[in-house]
Amino acid sequence: MSGHSGVFLLQGEDLLPMEAAQFAKEDDFQRLLARFPELLVGDQIDPQNPRRWLLVRREVPVATGEVGASQWSIDHVFLDQDGIPTLVEIKRQDDPRIRREVVGQMLDYAANCSSVWSAETLRASFEKTCTERGLSTDSTLIDLLGPSGNIEDFWKQVRTNLQAKRIRLLFVADVIPLELRRIVEFLNEQMNPAEVLAIELRQFEGKGLKTLVPTVYGQTQESTAKRGNVAPRWDKASLFDKLRLTVGAKEVEIAERIYEWMRKGGAREVTFGVGRENGSVYPVFRPKDVRINPVYLSSDGNLWFQFGSLEGKPVFGQFETRRNLMQRFNSISGVDFTDADLKRSRATPLRTIAADPDGATKVLDALNWMEQQIELAG
Repeated sequence: MSGHSGVFLLQGEDLLPMEAAQFAKEDDFQRLLARFPELLVGDQIDPQNPRRWLLVRREVPVATGEVGASQWSIDHVFLDQDGIPTLVEIKRQDDPRIRREVVGQMLDYAANCSSVWSAETLRASFEKTCTERGLSTDSTLIDLLGPSGNIEDFWKQVRTNLQAKRIRLLFVADVIPLELRRIVEFLNEQMNPAEVLAIELRQFEGKGLKTLVPTVYGQTQESTAKRGNVAPRWDKASLFDKLRLTVGAKEVEIAERIYEWMRKGGAREVTFGVGRENGSVYPVFRPKDVRINPVYLSSDGNLWFQFGSLEGKPVFGQFETRRNLMQRFNSISGVDFTDADLKRSRATPLRTIAADPDGATKVLDALNWMEQQIELAG
């Protein structure tokens, strides 16, 4: 047993030892990360507010702008939910550049990206990536931002982060040498607001199975303290306190009934958002083990319907089923969603629901019907 890697897979009553393995090619490594960005372990990078990732583009060019200067390409560029550009450079352990040379390469990228990129160029690259993958840009962004996110505000934040040089540099390798760990820790303590981290993504194999074990390096107590400005998560008390400043008593009563539907219904969980200006709360359903959150209540006085984010997912993935759901909400006087709204998120003010004498009943009937369809789908 002493020769094993120390990683085991429990299969029934059997313990299967997993042996350390290497990625055959760097391109395989890159494709894996593009397909599964969650391997960047956002919960290790920020345990209080786990990072979520949006792939902007693979092989993104960066140039100094000087005549005759060489142009480089970053392996991946991601954005997190706060619009922070995240530059990822991937190296295998047998690449001799994994030590000093890759550090200089990444610092070159960091020094030049904020001057040659703009929020508009990153947005265009992201849209091109979505087009190639057959994805909806709005739905992809809402999946990243959560139900309280605003797409235009997100791209404004990307612009602000670039101007402030608030970026993140990630070195990713199947083994992070001790020398690189020390360099990354030093840089992460010295560079603010930029963040510098390394992720070791080790691969293990055994009897046709593969296991990936990511570990983040570079965080120290000092660097973590410098970046402690995390938005607090809302709760019921804070959300409804803000809501009472926004709408009247009748609207608050309707919001209470919607919240109780979320809490007592068939949702797996009820989650509060972390928006800085407005709070939100939404139910999370998992039909066929796929996470969906069709509606959310916001402290700005709106009930939001996530039609676009349901596209291609269980229950309401088909256009006609979303239209059926939409028409039930359209029974409320003053609500007039159209087919174009089925590919995006739309809000109905609580005051519109309150203006219909039967508005509260109608919206709850529609929500209950929606929940029933999800339960039938399993």
